[in-house]
Formats: sequence, structure tokens, C-alpha cells
Amino acid sequence: MSSSVPAQERPAPPPAFRWLVLVVISLAMFGNYYVYDAISPLADVLQKQLGFTDANIGLLQGIYSVPNVVMVLIGGILIDRIGVKRATFIFALLCFLGAAVTALSPRLAIMATGRLIFGLGAESLIVAVTAAVAQWFRGKELSFAFGINLLIARLGSFAALNSPTWAHSAFGSWRTPLLISTVFGSVCVIAAGIYWLMENQAARRYTLRSQGGTDKVVWGDLLKFSPTYWYVVALCITFYSGIFPFQTFAVKFFQDAHGVSREAGGFLSSMLTLFAMVGTPLFGLLVDRVGKRALFMMLGSLLLIPVYLLMAYTHVSLYVPMALMGIAFSLIPAVMWPSVAYLVPEEKLGTAYGLMTLIQNVGLAGFNFLIGWANDHSSASAANPAGYHLGMWIFSCLGFFGFLFAYLLRRAETGPDAKGLETITTANQPA
Repeated sequence: MSSSVPAQERPAPPPAFRWLVLVVISLAMFGNYYVYDAISPLADVLQKQLGFTDANIGLLQGIYSVPNVVMVLIGGILIDRIGVKRATFIFALLCFLGAAVTALSPRLAIMATGRLIFGLGAESLIVAVTAAVAQWFRGKELSFAFGINLLIARLGSFAALNSPTWAHSAFGSWRTPLLISTVFGSVCVIAAGIYWLMENQAARRYTLRSQGGTDKVVWGDLLKFSPTYWYVVALCITFYSGIFPFQTFAVKFFQDAHGVSREAGGFLSSMLTLFAMVGTPLFGLLVDRVGKRALFMMLGSLLLIPVYLLMAYTHVSLYVPMALMGIAFSLIPAVMWPSVAYLVPEEKLGTAYGLMTLIQNVGLAGFNFLIGWANDHSSASAANPAGYHLGMWIFSCLGFFGFLFAYLLRRAETGPDAKGLETITTANQPA
């Protein structure tokens, strides 16, 4: 019946429907994040049962990012071409298939192939969901919506990192935790399918913003994004290269260098997620009301500089540096990702997010490989905890460069060519 109503006479989607859409697409991210973080708490089991080195574990995590050096940009363009609902389902299906292949065999080559397939879908799924949030929400709601999206997604990380506790018996074998991750991978597909149905229903009843892009992608436009966009991209690569490769080895590092159990190490690593689940929506609300986005990114970057060296060289309670890192992990993504919607035209959002995630994945792949090599090169182990020091210095340097790029962004946004990141948005549109 509603399909007979002319499009120009249909109302906008009501808030309750939009927030329900947000929850559904965020569940796809939940499954995605679980599968990604399933390797870290399994590291010592892979080492003991399959003889994997830190370089092998770094390969399993880093190869996830390799195809995204190209694929995630293609995924962003595909999102602009075919729309969020189709792209989301395709990428979710790849996530599930990758998780399933990873659990098939103890051979490193097969497991790495599964992680590669998972990577083909996972980062592009994040781009699709990020673009969807930016299309369903605007202005004063945008950062909070991103915060809710990340909260639900990071529940997946929290569940995976704490799986040694709630699924303790599963860790008697390397395969069982990976089979559990495959079950969570199916959540990606189910949620993506529901979102497709919801968007179809909304298109019949409501007036929706366009979710397709231009008919022709002008590659030269990628180089025309503002300098402030590139500062955000540079912050993105340094920030995430310091967080996620650290988490790859965090549980093993805590066990070897600080003598904690796998369960305690998993919880310590999951503190980043726990802080982010609470803090990201709150920081999103805060910046929507006070602006100062670049300044907040500077503060978050500053927190990261000392935390790795505290863990490497002192006996301070591990809860202190992990709490500082958790605050940064709450603050920076809550501000950084929605900032892109202020810096590029709406019709280029998919491509802009895809390009940003592409460059982020260069860092994730490179630093997972680098830290794995550094740990093996320095013979990092329980008998030689100082072997982890080289990797921790690398992470600390990344924190410094993140602060530098955030400072350059702040300087640009307080000048005459500011794009509005430091302002307060009063309407339901970006400044």
C-alpha cells in the first residue's frame, strides 16, 4: 500500500527505525570483530600444539590486511556503485567463509588462506557499515551513532579476547576456538541479510538518502581530498598500527613478560575493548556538543606514547597502562571516523572511507609482520622477556607520530581553511 505513495510525499524514516537499523548493521560488525580477535588468545596454543613462531602468528593476523591494500578501495567504490545493502551482504559472506577455512586444517598455509579470505570481506564490511551509518545519521547524531556502532562491534572483540575464560575447555585444542569463531562469523551473514530486508522495507515507506555513488569514478578525485583528510588518514594508520598489532601478541606478552595466566592476559587485552564500549559513545556525545574534534584526537594520541614503555620496563600494575590505552582507544575512533563526513563530499564517502581503510591496512599488515619478526629476532619468550622491548619501542614511536599528525590537523582546523571539525554542529547536517 505504501509503495503507491509518491516518493516525494513519503516521510523520512522515524528515529526508532533508524536506531534499529543501526543495531542490526552493528551486529554484522560484532561477528566480524569476534573472528578478527580469535587468534590473539590462541597464540600460545598454536605455539605449543602446532609449533608456530611469533612470525607465523604475525602472518595469520597480518595477511588479513594484505588484500585490503587493494580490495578495500575497490570495496568502497563498489559500495558507491551498488549500494550498502548488497555490498554488506557480499562482504559478510566472505567473512564467514574465511572463518570456516581457517578452522579446516592445522597447516599454516591453509589457515593463512582462511585469514586472507576473511580479510577480503572484513575490512570492506567495516567500510560498508561505516558508510551506512554516515548515510542514516547526520550532524548532531553522527558521532553518537558511530559510538553505538563501535560499542556493539567491540562486544565481539571482548567476547573473543575473554574466550579463554568463558570457553576455557575449548582451548585444549587449537581447532575448537576457531570453530566457535566460525559460528560468530555466521552472525555477519544473518545481520547483513536482515539489513537488506529492512532497507527494502524503508525504501517502500520512507524517503531515503541516496546510497549509490556517481556513475563514473574519477580516480583523480582521490588526490583532491583536502589536506585535513590526509592528516586524519595519517593518524588512522599510526593509531591502529599501534593498537591492533599490539593486541595480536598482547596475551602472549602478558604471559611471558609478566607471568599472568592466559585468562588474565585475555582480560587485560580486552580492557581496550571494555573501555571503548563505554567510552566511545560518551566521547561521541561529548564532541557532538562541544566540537574540538582535532584537539580531542591530539589528547588521545598523547596518551599512547608512554604506555608501551611502562609495560616493557616497569612493574607498574598492568591495569594502569591498559586503562590509558583504553581511554585513547575510546576517544580517537569516536572522533576520527565521523570526521571524514565533514571533510569530503557525501557522494565520495564510500571511496574516502575505503581509501582511509586501505592505507590503515598497509600499516596493520606491515606492523604485524614487523613485530612478529622483532619478537623472534630478539628471542622474546618467558625466559627472555627483554626480547619484547624492541617491539614496544616501535609501538611507542607510532604513538609519537600519531600525536604529530593530530597536531597538524588541529593547526589546520584553527586556520582560515578549517572544515568545521572544531565547531559545534547545531543542525542535523555536518558543518
